[in-house]
Amino acid sequence: MNQPVVGVPQMLPTQVIDTSTDSREILKHARLAARRRNLHDWFVVDVDAHHVETVSWNEIVQFIDDPVVRDQALHFHRDRIGAPPYGLNGDLGLRYQSVGGRIPHQDGLREKIDDTGVHRDVTLTRRAMDSLGVDNMVVFPTPMLFIGLHPQPEMEVWLSRAYNKWMQEKLLSADDRIKFLALLPFNTPEECERIVTETAGKKGIIGYAVPSTRHAPVHHNKYMRLYRMIEETDMPISFHAGYHWDDPSLKTVNRFLGMHALGFAWPNIVHCTNWVLNGIPVRFPKLKVIWIESGIAWAPFLMQRLDDQFLMRPSEAPHLKRLPSEYMRDHCWYTTQPMEATNRKALECTMEMIKADTQLLFASDWPHFDFDLPSEITDLPFLSEQSKRNILGLNAARIFHLDPTPVKQL
Repeated sequence: MNQPVVGVPQMLPTQVIDTSTDSREILKHARLAARRRNLHDWFVVDVDAHHVETVSWNEIVQFIDDPVVRDQALHFHRDRIGAPPYGLNGDLGLRYQSVGGRIPHQDGLREKIDDTGVHRDVTLTRRAMDSLGVDNMVVFPTPMLFIGLHPQPEMEVWLSRAYNKWMQEKLLSADDRIKFLALLPFNTPEECERIVTETAGKKGIIGYAVPSTRHAPVHHNKYMRLYRMIEETDMPISFHAGYHWDDPSLKTVNRFLGMHALGFAWPNIVHCTNWVLNGIPVRFPKLKVIWIESGIAWAPFLMQRLDDQFLMRPSEAPHLKRLPSEYMRDHCWYTTQPMEATNRKALECTMEMIKADTQLLFASDWPHFDFDLPSEITDLPFLSEQSKRNILGLNAARIFHLDPTPVKQL
């Protein structure tokens, strides 16, 4: 008989959860946890949750602007069985998050939906919000997070615009609690500017999202007009991380565990370095930037590394009037997930260094395998109640201009 391995969680007898299990059943204990912590009167915003947009790809491609490409996409899905979604890129064969099928809901939520009055993803998002104890949920795509590496920049434009239009028509129009950061085809700055012009002030759109997995230099002059435009909207720009195992620096990592640990932090580390050292916070002091799904442990590391080097070579960052860490502390926002909590003292130090009271935003990353609950914040003993309320929702209310009145159903 196999003996338990010390320090490794053991499987407990329980019901079988598969891709057809109702997400309310999967999150049953999450709802109970929210009730026990009296979150009914706390305003809670989930700044990063996901749906699998490829399930609705036949609908999304109908919003492609170019009639020829749109017809090709519709023909592709009509006449092929089992093919990847038209136009998307990504390492589909290297997605091991479900751990060999042991976390099957990671592979998709195919639960039965009886309500046909709204889109299926509206119902799934409502179930997640009420189960997690969330008042507003910001929904991101999943496979499209690789789109920054697309070999065809025009395809990034067509698919991003189609996805944004589909989101507005199918999800945002159906429920005020669902929020969205419009996807920017960042490799084509003039198209990003077009999207900002078209979407600013539209229902449910509270900012802009750049998939971080790309090789674009965020400090290039071609983006300065875009940053000014977003700054003038008073909405944030966000960089949502994602892994890229084909990155040369990660090709020597032979375990998904290691690649996932490094890969989700690496693109935001690189972009944040360029963002700060090239003086974007100085040039656009009112521009709000959010670093999403990289955890937070990387931020103190980068603060210390950049400060150390800057003090020896300040002439190479002539825009900066303060230490790089000060710009990261006062001009950047961070999301919690996946919050590295194994060392409580380190976590407390990290939150102090990034000024979590005002700069940290709760994110669940539901329905991915490493999703977090609001209790990750409420149960931290070193935070005051006000700090917990800020992180769970009030910071988001301020940055996104949301009404902080709780409306969740527990």
